[in-house]
Amino acid sequence: MFRRLIFPLLLGLVGCGILIGLGVWQMNRLAWKQGVLAEIETRISAPPVPLPAEGTASPYLPVTATGALSGNRLRVLVSRKQIGPGYRIISVLDTDEGRRVLVDLGFIRDGAPVPEVTGHVTVVGNLHVPDEVDGFTPTADLTRNLWFARDVPQMAIVLNTEETLIVARDPVVPGIEPMPVDTAGIPNDHLHYAITWFLLAVVWAGMSGLLIWRMRRPAA
Repeated sequence: MFRRLIFPLLLGLVGCGILIGLGVWQMNRLAWKQGVLAEIETRISAPPVPLPAEGTASPYLPVTATGALSGNRLRVLVSRKQIGPGYRIISVLDTDEGRRVLVDLGFIRDGAPVPEVTGHVTVVGNLHVPDEVDGFTPTADLTRNLWFARDVPQMAIVLNTEETLIVARDPVVPGIEPMPVDTAGIPNDHLHYAITWFLLAVVWAGMSGLLIWRMRRPAA
């Protein structure tokens, strides 16, 4: 009888060991990811610096830039929790240093009038290269000035700017609410994965125990 139980017992122990190991690995990944997010949050909230040369800045760098809003604007369809649908307003800043960059001014509700985006302003925000475009993203409807993602390279072509996007964290234009860069959009599902692996280990142990119990029962 004992020999018959060796294989299911080993199968149960090895399976549980693998699943528990995967759960522990995900917990270690969770600690690592939390450290990365904390570092990004610290970088985001740091004091702003003058806009660096194109292509030399690190992601999320806080910057300040002064210049004239050109009046050009693009609408990017978004939806906010507990608020509903609306648009990000992307405009152009012609800086006092002679550069032409994109600025994400923030959010307006669907149906609200879009304020004029002109005037000499100072923008305080963070450099960002959002990863929002994939194979399922609809093509921008240029006739309606409607975009479905912040496609920085394509927006730069349409508005004739650098591929530099500043996401405002302080209000720039009255009536447009800033949507600052944060870490909310960075996935961190390691805790869910860990719980899944640990629960699978419990199920595996239960199924193995049930199998061994049934094998030990005397035949009817």
